[in-house]
Amino acid sequence: MDAMASHALTFAVGPAGTGKTYLAIAAAVRALETGSVERIVLSRPAMEAGESIGYLPGDMAEKMAPYLRPLYDSLGDRMGARRVRQAMEDGTIEIAPVGFMRGRTLNNAFVVIDEAQNCTYAQLRMLLSRLGWSSTMVVTGDPEQSDLLDGMSGLAEAAHRLEAVEGIAVIRLGRADIVRHPLVAKILAAL
Repeated sequence: MDAMASHALTFAVGPAGTGKTYLAIAAAVRALETGSVERIVLSRPAMEAGESIGYLPGDMAEKMAPYLRPLYDSLGDRMGARRVRQAMEDGTIEIAPVGFMRGRTLNNAFVVIDEAQNCTYAQLRMLLSRLGWSSTMVVTGDPEQSDLLDGMSGLAEAAHRLEAVEGIAVIRLGRADIVRHPLVAKILAAL
């Protein structure tokens, strides 16, 4: 939370269950509620975790809904379902699939790039260059759980290269930071 409050760009890298997404959403909601930003932009690659869910009907938000469910759950915990729906309707919370981010400048926004281990290096470079004035960006992911072919994920390399850049925080979480069921850390260690 301190890193997100004091850096325009923060990477939260670590295993499942460490609260990366939840804390990023909590910081985004706080920034929105205090007036530090005008909107929240949520982006996540549309990657299926080894399963095919087939063609999804509906508009962009409806197609992306299954992929963004963890973000919606965290938003609902922080804001309540009604406020989340209203904020999405009025554009205060925007769903921006990775594939549709090119060419944008995200000013006065809190941007959460979730599941970034499923982004290539080129996609991450493009996403990071969307950061605009008076904005904060948080990139979350677990390099150990990429759904891309081996060697295709750009998260670990991007975090490594940017770790020494002033103004960028790279927070590396480990199994000791897991806040889910106590068995999660043991499962990840065994598998």
